[in-house]
Amino acid sequence: MDYTENFSPEGKQRIIQELVPGKQVSLAHIIANPDRVLYTKLGLDPSLDYARGAIGIMTVSPAETAIIMGDIAIKSSGVDLGFVDRFSGSLIITGTVSEVEASIQAILDYVRTVLGFSVCAVTRT
Repeated sequence: MDYTENFSPEGKQRIIQELVPGKQVSLAHIIANPDRVLYTKLGLDPSLDYARGAIGIMTVSPAETAIIMGDIAIKSSGVDLGFVDRFSGSLIITGTVSEVEASIQAILDYVRTVLGFSVCAVTRT
């Protein structure tokens, strides 16, 4: 997504959001050992997910690919789906660090080799 800042004649700032069509995974991030409050704020059940230790976040374009990514995630390791949005292209998975890492790698390998997507590097905090 591209963000462009414009100023109206009245000096008010406008932000125009543009989506550039393409086949790409633009975010693949692993949060290892997140604080319990993050699970709650994301609408995840901390009593189930907190002990497992990791959250994986991905965004993709076209957005419908998030459905395929969610399927690959749960089939490739023991992760749980936290959120799949076929309209924004967002995917959130939870599990152990190794499960989340394995799922993200399986997703990236599939969309790169089978679907011909360009993919970003996996980042971690």
